[in-house]
Amino acid sequence: MENKWEYDYSGTYPGSGGSNPTPASYTPIGPSGEPSMGAGANYTAPGYTMPGGPSAPMGGEPQPPRMKKRHPHLKKIGAGALALVLVAGVSFGGGYAGFYLADKTSSARIVYQSANPSGTATSSTDGSTSLDPLVSVINSITPSVVEITTEQMVTTSYGFWGGQQIVSGAGSGVIYTEDGYIITNNHVVEGAEQITVKLNDGTTYNATLVGADSQSDIAVIKIDATGLTPAVLGDSDTIAIGETAIAVGNPSNLGVTSTDGIISALNRSVTVEGNTMNLIQTSAAISPGNSGGGLFNSRGELIGIVNAKNADENAEGLGFAIPINTVKSVAQDLIENGYVTGRPALGITVVSITDAQTAMQYGVSTLGAYVQSVSEGSGAANAGMKVGDRIVSVGTKTVTTATDVTNALQDYAAGDTVQVQVDRGGELITLNVVLGEKTQA
Repeated sequence: MENKWEYDYSGTYPGSGGSNPTPASYTPIGPSGEPSMGAGANYTAPGYTMPGGPSAPMGGEPQPPRMKKRHPHLKKIGAGALALVLVAGVSFGGGYAGFYLADKTSSARIVYQSANPSGTATSSTDGSTSLDPLVSVINSITPSVVEITTEQMVTTSYGFWGGQQIVSGAGSGVIYTEDGYIITNNHVVEGAEQITVKLNDGTTYNATLVGADSQSDIAVIKIDATGLTPAVLGDSDTIAIGETAIAVGNPSNLGVTSTDGIISALNRSVTVEGNTMNLIQTSAAISPGNSGGGLFNSRGELIGIVNAKNADENAEGLGFAIPINTVKSVAQDLIENGYVTGRPALGITVVSITDAQTAMQYGVSTLGAYVQSVSEGSGAANAGMKVGDRIVSVGTKTVTTATDVTNALQDYAAGDTVQVQVDRGGELITLNVVLGEKTQA
């Protein structure tokens, strides 16, 4: 749920096409009132005074006239220099001079381009029309992006008394099919008891959750509507660093908003709420509420679902999106099955014991990832895993938390056999576990 997160992605930020070991902190894009919007703010440039005071002519104090000698052989050179100066002057002040000359000189052929809010073409003095390409692209993609608001009942404590209150959240979504399937982030709708969708035309619908996947941070919801405008899906495998990127979402619950930038990096390894993902990095401004919105290219194709931003208040232009090729496969599985098929599962629940107080509560002396329950008939049960075992490694990876166990399993598929080493009463035991399939349950 969007209001719930000010993600502090304390994982590493390895980089794209290489590695960047610099630690980084990331935040999912939460609701309004969380990190203040860095983009879209209005700034007013400070004024300045012309040399010589406000009433002095350009160039400062007037200079006395000087007599010049005539050099006939320099006349042509002087004329050429004057022409260059005039050309430079027109280039520097072209925006103003274009309009000025169009009014004053009927024979002038000045061509200029001007974008306007309606997205219609503007006319030049010679009768031709032109249009800022981003205007038509943004006009074509915004009907595919929706606002999402959620409500969840949470239990709170007031001194010795407990209570419940409704917490609201806000995020974004992208229309996947014309009959009402909408893609968003898992963290936008997680735990929500009521989900409301507002279309670009202002129409609102109650939505139902079709399926959600925390590992990819993708969820699919459904509204009872037809004739919607689905996004045109692109190919995230073909995008390149430096391409134009347009982020469209519901920042700070203001309504559908567009910001633009570039693709800054590909395959950024970022840890999002304990799950390591390979994401697209963009310089397009990402603000609270953009989660679940779309990242589009200059052709209006959806290339990613926005899900994270850098949490460092000193960092700007560090937003992240899930590649659309990943989104497509996950969304299709969620629609058809309610869960992502082929995901491996040990058949256990794991608790992370990371401090002395928790260790005392569970009656253990060593910190680590402990087996809390074992599902009957699962691969773990068949291999002899028991409640209370401390998991030391999964395959070749050492683990100390439940998140480590989940990430280690990403290297395998359902049906694979993996070696799991556990500490049972001070004895190291190696178990060969046949992985099952992680279902919705």
